[in-house]
Amino acid sequence: MKLQEAKIRIVNLNMSIGNKPILKNINLEIPANKLTVIIGPSGCGKTTLLKCLNRLTDLYPDASVDGNIFIGDDDILHTKENVNDIRKQMGLLSQRPYPLPMNIYKNVSYGLRISGRRKKKYLDKRVEHYLRMVNLWEEVKDRLREPATSLSIGQQQRLCLARGLAVDPAIILADEPTSALDPISSEAIEKKFAELKSRYTIIMVTHILRQARRIADHVIFMYLGEVIEHGTAEQFFNDPHEEKTKQFIKGAFN
Repeated sequence: MKLQEAKIRIVNLNMSIGNKPILKNINLEIPANKLTVIIGPSGCGKTTLLKCLNRLTDLYPDASVDGNIFIGDDDILHTKENVNDIRKQMGLLSQRPYPLPMNIYKNVSYGLRISGRRKKKYLDKRVEHYLRMVNLWEEVKDRLREPATSLSIGQQQRLCLARGLAVDPAIILADEPTSALDPISSEAIEKKFAELKSRYTIIMVTHILRQARRIADHVIFMYLGEVIEHGTAEQFFNDPHEEKTKQFIKGAFN
């Protein structure tokens, strides 16, 4: 399945583990080709919502998920499509980078190779292309055969972004992707997301309000497994409707 239209619509989504509800009646529309930021205090369900979007919740044997997640016209929770094909359309960046245990070149070319694209000349061009996309090529072009773990944490995170982009996703899911990075590396990731959003739908979890203000086009505020408020960043930060949102923005709780 190719997710040509990456607008996401979530309808009556509930998720629990055992008897413990984690997400409660989530109803959202996430715009295509925008940077949507999910904010809220720790433990409010932000990361779980991301995992529902690429069906990583399937990996939890005691998890129960019901509702609908439409991407375009496809309900990915009730589809006959292969789940791995759905996940391939969603690049994922974690809090800490997890490069594959291989060299820099092979990290980027891995997804291309497993999809059958194995000609060296083609791979060389695509590896350079995606490393340039994340502003990493000039830093590593003479180190491509070195282990990916030899890179700094900030470089590893950009490498993981390049690896995710190489499989041609429609959506980028990012779970606090700058939380382990220094300020310079964090700024590099933020700038890259700002450039990429015209080509991808980006959904990013953060707990840093300043970061959300800087980069968000659209904001979702979650608290105790519920969506309290969502809307454009301008409306959310300048004219919030809900009292709990106003308290959170003022720093009354975190």
